[in-house]
Amino acid sequence: MTLVEKLRAGQNVYGTSMTASGPHWPAAAAKAGLDFVFLDTEHIPQNREQLSLMCQLYKGLGIAPIVRIPSPDPYLACQAIDAGAAGVVAPYLESVGQVQTLVGATKYRPLKGEKLDAYLSGKEEMPEELRAYITRFNANTLCIANIESVPALERLDELLSVPGVDGVFIGPHDLSVSLGVPEQYDHPVFEEAVISIIRQTRAKGLAIGIHFSLEPERQIRWVREGANIIVHSFDIALFAQRLRQDMDIIRQGAGDAAAETDNAAMII
Repeated sequence: MTLVEKLRAGQNVYGTSMTASGPHWPAAAAKAGLDFVFLDTEHIPQNREQLSLMCQLYKGLGIAPIVRIPSPDPYLACQAIDAGAAGVVAPYLESVGQVQTLVGATKYRPLKGEKLDAYLSGKEEMPEELRAYITRFNANTLCIANIESVPALERLDELLSVPGVDGVFIGPHDLSVSLGVPEQYDHPVFEEAVISIIRQTRAKGLAIGIHFSLEPERQIRWVREGANIIVHSFDIALFAQRLRQDMDIIRQGAGDAAAETDNAAMII
């Protein structure tokens, strides 16, 4: 089953974020049995050629690439989808207009400009032949909204009521900062906000995930609350965490003290 088919069937899907563009990383990720990889072009400096290469390599191994673009821009969304993205995420969405723009970019492709605005606003009725074509053309592209602020939380019902949204990614770092409890992921205020987002999203029949580079048990906690898109960690964090663990074991075996390191969670 494809990623879209699994989500529509209500299944859990599993993935991680990848920042490295080296040719051996996709094969390593495939050994983990991933359903998808999250490729971020908001914070990670990936050019179009690198992004396309990464998308095609992962797709070739049966792993769906989900790409975060810097804003809900139809031109950037088309670039990501043309590169091979199976889904597009836009960050920090806080208004119905922003969500409609993301839906237009992912579900109405290749329409853009005034004509797209007229269809999205309801000023013009889309001809049936065109509607059938647009629906078929974009049937396998996921539209995912990043919810990561207090204003988005306050307007969540409106944001998720926009037709065409398939799911939500919670941005825990930015959300914690917006809530006034930066990086306090066990704080009751943060946990209450995440639970509210998960429950509202699932009540709309949409998929939802939260991205953490912390311990796996934290992912299990949110799956039990209703999350079904598991976005666990990213390549740099996993490498750093495992390397630190192994080096501490080696130092201990050699009779040396463990190195002093910053144990703070890595955020992207």
